[in-house]
Amino acid sequence: MAKRTIVRTAAVVSVASLALFGCSSSDSDSGGDTSSAASGSSAAETTVSTDCTPEQATAGATPVTTPLKVGTILPETGSLAFLGPPEVAGVQLAANDINAAGGVLAQPIQLFPGDSGDTTTDTANTTVDRELAQGVSVIVGAASSSVSLKVIDKIASAGVVQFSPANTSDQFVCYPDKGQYFRTAPTDVLQAQALSQLIAEDGGQRVSILALNDPYGTGLAANAQSDLEAAGIASDQIQKIIYDPNAQSYNAEIDQVVSFAPDAIAVIGFDESARILTRMAEVGVGPADKAVYGVDGNMGNALGEQVAPGLLSGMKGTTPLTDTGPAFQERLKAVNPGLVDYNYAGESYDAVVISALAAEQAKSTAGTDIAANINSVTKDGTKCTSFQECLPLVQAGTDIDYDGITGELDFTDSGEPSVGSYGRLEFGPDNKLIVPTPGYIVVRS
Repeated sequence: MAKRTIVRTAAVVSVASLALFGCSSSDSDSGGDTSSAASGSSAAETTVSTDCTPEQATAGATPVTTPLKVGTILPETGSLAFLGPPEVAGVQLAANDINAAGGVLAQPIQLFPGDSGDTTTDTANTTVDRELAQGVSVIVGAASSSVSLKVIDKIASAGVVQFSPANTSDQFVCYPDKGQYFRTAPTDVLQAQALSQLIAEDGGQRVSILALNDPYGTGLAANAQSDLEAAGIASDQIQKIIYDPNAQSYNAEIDQVVSFAPDAIAVIGFDESARILTRMAEVGVGPADKAVYGVDGNMGNALGEQVAPGLLSGMKGTTPLTDTGPAFQERLKAVNPGLVDYNYAGESYDAVVISALAAEQAKSTAGTDIAANINSVTKDGTKCTSFQECLPLVQAGTDIDYDGITGELDFTDSGEPSVGSYGRLEFGPDNKLIVPTPGYIVVRS
């Protein structure tokens, strides 16, 4: 799979009501040694290859025509619980729309909601066991890459589709998933290029990358380093430091950054980013002193609430973000009037609709049959943008190309979008996020 992409910027349409809370593709639970590349010794890192021929599911000989059952493993509790409400609402809204349009194989789809917890619990495994016993063909989730990795083998071995709306770790690109794993969130191979473009456009020439040691952090850091080099920054002008997210102090790592004297610093982390940025500000390499950048794991208003007033002013970053528009958000609020955020709601909605369209195309609700048809309904056919619009086309035998709430998808053989839209975010003087114009960076694999 090619890792270079064509990059373009997209103009802001309307962003005032978009959710701008950072989201995590993995829990910050992994320990590990600290290492510095380009100016220090290297320690073991969790890295993966994305050069492979992904496994593909094979449809069975006998279609299954019972109602489509969809389970969820979404964070109702745990460190990513803030992501749960919009994702759950997205799934429910999709089910409502599908059933209003006639259902799948002329039968209403059935939802079996469940909690994923986080990596400190075994909640996800318990939920998956229950949902498999209930006969689900598709499980939407988890939000955390680390949680998904705890259950992916069990789900794939059962011949059930696992469809995450929020996993971004590169580890899933080549994972031996029997062709049963998919995601609507773009991989960090793409986010790395959006981040690198942002840094390069701002004139960064000497860059430090601080990243937590887990598949999300090290994968994003490695790709960002490669993309910065591709943008013309010499390898000896890039410092990569991998840190333990559970460390008591990050003084040693930040001292390395100070010694390197970069003009741009990327912080790839989660909640611990607040402590890192606070220390950076104390020693003169914070956002007031240097160009500092974040990613989806920390570019959220929640980060601003954990640091001193004004400390984040001017810090920029990227997060997977599309302009889903106020109409979709109002429809979500009709499902859950208490919603205040909308992050990954569109991706959750699209995961359910894609699964339903794949079942219609397969004329079967068996998990392997659905998996064998998922990629094809997102590309290379007649464009349609809703289940209601796409359904009669599929029923007529037309090859469709579903472009969803999150926009163009065009899934690769790995079962993930080949197009990624990222918000070009910035913290204002009040430590709250704004979206400057142009507000989106769109990348293609």
